[in-house]
Amino acid sequence: MEKDTTDTQVMSMTSRDVLSDILRQGAQQMLAMAIENEVGEYIGEYQHVRDANGRRLVVRNGHLPARVIQTGIGLVEVEQPRVNDKRIDQDGQRRRFCSKILPPYLRRTKSIDELIPWLYLRGISTGDFSEALQALLGPQAKGLSGTNVVRLKESWQQEYATWSKRSLADKHYVYLWADGVYFNIRLEDPGNNKQCILVLMGAVQDGRKELIAIAEGYRESAQSWRELLLDVKNRGLSQAARLAIGDGALGFWAALREIYPATREQRCWVHKTANVLNKMPKSIQAKAKAMLHDIWMAETRSQAQKAFGLFISTFQAKYPHAVECLLKDRDVLLTFYDFPAEHWVHLRTSNPIESTFATVRLRTARTKGCGSRATCLTMVFKLAQCAEGRWHRLHGKELLGEIIEGVKFVDGIKEVAA
Repeated sequence: MEKDTTDTQVMSMTSRDVLSDILRQGAQQMLAMAIENEVGEYIGEYQHVRDANGRRLVVRNGHLPARVIQTGIGLVEVEQPRVNDKRIDQDGQRRRFCSKILPPYLRRTKSIDELIPWLYLRGISTGDFSEALQALLGPQAKGLSGTNVVRLKESWQQEYATWSKRSLADKHYVYLWADGVYFNIRLEDPGNNKQCILVLMGAVQDGRKELIAIAEGYRESAQSWRELLLDVKNRGLSQAARLAIGDGALGFWAALREIYPATREQRCWVHKTANVLNKMPKSIQAKAKAMLHDIWMAETRSQAQKAFGLFISTFQAKYPHAVECLLKDRDVLLTFYDFPAEHWVHLRTSNPIESTFATVRLRTARTKGCGSRATCLTMVFKLAQCAEGRWHRLHGKELLGEIIEGVKFVDGIKEVAA
């Protein structure tokens, strides 16, 4: 029986290897065809351009040396046609053909570049990268040793520096999500090794969520948030968002009222629920959590207010601190009722930020903290950048334009003019 199992495993591995070879061959052929078509279109576009003797200035000229690209299915060899472009631009420089499919600098597909930070953040040390990548991509995975990963981390720092200075003049965010995320630091400030990373996300008119800014802050102070908001405003983000979502950290809200006073406030129900329950014994938390759920899941603001009143009357006598924690943000916990019901699931919590950086916390827990503050900031940036394309779009994105135009909503329904 044991021999049969072993034979089955060997056959299974052989089948996977054969399938991988077929996939690589197919990918190689498709890539070659795509590049041939791209080159053919480029040459065809300029076939009428000729010199004084009638000779074409843009022609093919053999092939470039073969290149090997690392992909998710292994190494794929590519032979790219060479284009001889003899045209001269206004600055006296020769024109150059640059493939959009296969740029000169490309050595790995985007999926591999995204895999590297995920592996690093999952706790794989730089010295173990070659072994980990060979297990995932096959024994031919090369060029991603610990030294190369260190170089990549340095390039991420440069990438973050460029990204953090980009212009925001063409952006108009309808909603903002803000949060401060804490991480352990090993190699700096041993007496105070908690680093706070301030994160700002936004939703544009087509419903996409984008990362706006990431910066290091001192705890979640008003001054730190003020510096971040002033920075994005100075980079062109002049139009105020309609609503900002975040927890009850006073620093952000004080800064927001100063820099973008027109933006309304919505407290995060996930944070608020946790804060309220922390002031109650565990024996009563399940009941209290259900009653809090009844508030923010109510169909209308009036129903939410009734559920609010029931919670207060139920727990005021025995748990006044929990009730006080809830009451102090009563109005700003219900702001979402003035926005489309389709958006409520996105507006009641800043959880998109929390869930994105859970992986970074896993990494810092395994390694007893990040090596340095710069490393931590770079890790947070790279992880968020990788995750950004998978953030859920807002439901009812067609309503975002109406919000920008000032259309009013009551209990999630558009108000109809009399």
